[in-house]
Amino acid sequence: MKILRYIYIEIHLKLTFVIHLKFFKLIGRNLVGIVKEIVIFTLLKNIFVILIFIIGLNFTSFAQNKLPADNGTVQAKLLKVYPIPAYTVVNFDFQRGYDKTYSIQIYNFIGKKVFESKNVPSRLNVNLEDFYRGIYIYQLRDKNGLIIESGKFQVVK
Repeated sequence: MKILRYIYIEIHLKLTFVIHLKFFKLIGRNLVGIVKEIVIFTLLKNIFVILIFIIGLNFTSFAQNKLPADNGTVQAKLLKVYPIPAYTVVNFDFQRGYDKTYSIQIYNFIGKKVFESKNVPSRLNVNLEDFYRGIYIYQLRDKNGLIIESGKFQVVK
């Protein structure tokens, strides 16, 4: 996305420069011709901006789509996380598919790991005494380290 923004800024600056350059070169022509060329360049620039916007939306929508299960329905969550927002403790309860080799990792909003529990029980209570107020991301991982499920919860103190 940063590359698209850079390309947009670069092309926007070049088109603006071309429009102004054309304007100063065409001073000798009649005013109607100058206005027509400026309008055409402005329309082309706006069309280009819209195309970049649409391409950017398509890329971000691909990244945000959730993959459905094999039968076309979205799979149910393995973990139930509550209470949200959490004050003193957050609970992780397995709804289905419990495996004692799973591990849970919790990251703060900066991405620093603040908690990890290996071989989690079917119900895990995490004390939030050492957690600051904010949004936290949890990841449920299998024994190979692959992320099975992830989500977020909020700590309010």
